[in-house]
Amino acid sequence: MTADPLHALDEEQLAAVTAPRGPVCVLAGAGTGKTRTITRRIAHLVGTGHVAPGQVLAVTFTARAAGELRTRLRALGAGGVQARTFHAAALRQLRYFWPRVVGDRQWQLIEHKLRAVGQAAVRAKAGTDQDSVRDLTTEIEWAKSSLITPAEYPAAVARLRRDTPGPAEQVAAVYAQYEELKNRAEMLDFDDLLLHTAAALEEHAVVAEEFRDRYRCFVVDEYQDVTALQQRVLDAWLGDRDDLTVVGDANQTIYTFAGATPRHLLEFPRRFPEAVVVRLQRDYRSTPQVVAAANTLISATRGRVAGSRLRLEGQLPPGPDPDFTEHDDEPAEAAAVARRIRRLIADGTPAAEVAVLFRINAQSEAYEQALADAGIPFQVRGGERFFSRPEIRRAVSVLRMAGNRGGDDLVAAVRTLLAPVGLTDEPPAGASARTQWESLLALVGLAEELVAVREGIDLPAFVAELETRADAAHPPTVQGVTLASLHAAKGLEWDVVFLVGLVDGTLPIQHAEGDDDAIEEERRLLYVGITRARRVLALSWALTRAPGKGRQRRRSRFLHGLIPDHHPASRIAADRSSGHKPRCRVCGSPLLGAEAMKMRRCGDCPSDVDMELLDRLRAWRAAAAKEQQVPAYVVFTDATLAAIAEHRPSDVAALVGIPGIGARKLDRYGPDVLALVADRR
Repeated sequence: MTADPLHALDEEQLAAVTAPRGPVCVLAGAGTGKTRTITRRIAHLVGTGHVAPGQVLAVTFTARAAGELRTRLRALGAGGVQARTFHAAALRQLRYFWPRVVGDRQWQLIEHKLRAVGQAAVRAKAGTDQDSVRDLTTEIEWAKSSLITPAEYPAAVARLRRDTPGPAEQVAAVYAQYEELKNRAEMLDFDDLLLHTAAALEEHAVVAEEFRDRYRCFVVDEYQDVTALQQRVLDAWLGDRDDLTVVGDANQTIYTFAGATPRHLLEFPRRFPEAVVVRLQRDYRSTPQVVAAANTLISATRGRVAGSRLRLEGQLPPGPDPDFTEHDDEPAEAAAVARRIRRLIADGTPAAEVAVLFRINAQSEAYEQALADAGIPFQVRGGERFFSRPEIRRAVSVLRMAGNRGGDDLVAAVRTLLAPVGLTDEPPAGASARTQWESLLALVGLAEELVAVREGIDLPAFVAELETRADAAHPPTVQGVTLASLHAAKGLEWDVVFLVGLVDGTLPIQHAEGDDDAIEEERRLLYVGITRARRVLALSWALTRAPGKGRQRRRSRFLHGLIPDHHPASRIAADRSSGHKPRCRVCGSPLLGAEAMKMRRCGDCPSDVDMELLDRLRAWRAAAAKEQQVPAYVVFTDATLAAIAEHRPSDVAALVGIPGIGARKLDRYGPDVLALVADRR
């Protein structure tokens, strides 16, 4: 039975679903029913006759998300809608139009991009070790996504003050050589798919007319993450039309390093003044305690533009407060997390509803070992693809060969057919065997899900569903704890989330220091992590990497406003003898909170701000901001100016000791600030 697209929607979701033809902009906070809303909108447009299913193109950023859209749209009676990633949509279109715009011989997708970049690096006399080639590859991808050619690259990175993996001229030379090698071999990379698709529509009127006659309505998910290149493709798709729905959340922009920008989302109402703008802020995913932590974290963002100020409103019953824990070293932190997970599972929490999230993949190893030692099944997200696992390939082959001999009970048939390939009634001993068993059990779980929502589904239809999901990289849920980086966790959710390794230098990552925009992206990354949790949220950090070493770390600066003053973890760090833990310079008490850390005194201790110096600093900042054509806070925030006026630093060492003044700002503004301070002495 097809679901009613207007059923059980809140007021804002209903407004988004029933809004007239585009343009429509949905600003959707984490947990507010974004996917539910856009799929219901598409189904409503189809159901009311505004557009036929085959005339809708919905694009998102991962094959898994596209697969989820297609699954939901089928259940809503809109199974003919095209839901794809940008690259998959472009590849399909390019293959169709290629004979008319290029020639009969199709260029092939490049299979060994790193090898090609390595060859280009040799020709350009650049570094050719594995790390250098990977960095160069990432930089070329950023440049192409940003519509920057090799010739434009040096000037562009200088203008943007971008850190580059080598001298800009040399990187540009590698980029140019890579393009030459690729074109000579008649190969395309993934960015070329988008470039050639845009060019085909921009330069060939007949091609554009045929495409625009086929597709009348467009929906873009995760619009905060579009690159300049993707926006160019979208513009080419649209032409002079405006039947467009975009959905996004600027607070979840975490891919600017790859060329993504929330600018297109935030400027959408300016580009389309008649656009309907709907804000989804009711959070149905997380408890009020988790929501409060997320709001507190993101509200401290510097220079938030108006369009990004979505304040989540928790709709679920109350749950436990977030937990904060400090550990002596990383192995102790991992062991403590494993012990707590074991207790949660023993108390009835499914292992699949638990996730351990970290900033970088290298942090995974300690948790893999700790969970294995505790006998807890786990999966590493971003590791081997589910449908590529040997046991899954064997299982799908068995199911396919069975044809329609399974009988009426699909779930029982799947269990029976998978028994010979390893699906026993009880889990086997040993981590490897247990992992394979969990994978097979996930297929049974998927069969149970499909039987509940698709009447009359049989074994061949189940196999077809598996093949569709394999193509879309949309695996079923495996009954094991998930280990994932914060980037890989985007778009997912669990009942219980452990955010681990929260120390300065890791989150925020060390190379973000001195760049306010990069630091704020790190803050958004933690925000994404927090909003993955439905019920239980635990945050932890370790003061050193290995046992027996001095405590060289301090917890992430992002935690200062999150840990309640009464929580034991709020005073642990200040009570340690390590010199990393500052005290108030007036009364000597431990400092709590970001503002106190910046001023180096308690909030209620007397201030000795030099008001005349502060006025001079503000006037200087206004002039600098005007000259650079940037908002004043980009130069220095009000809090940083107040700290300068209170500390009155006399040299570079004292100035850089003020939080908020990194290497880049020191180089650019340090001499002017020190001169202003000196004039007041």
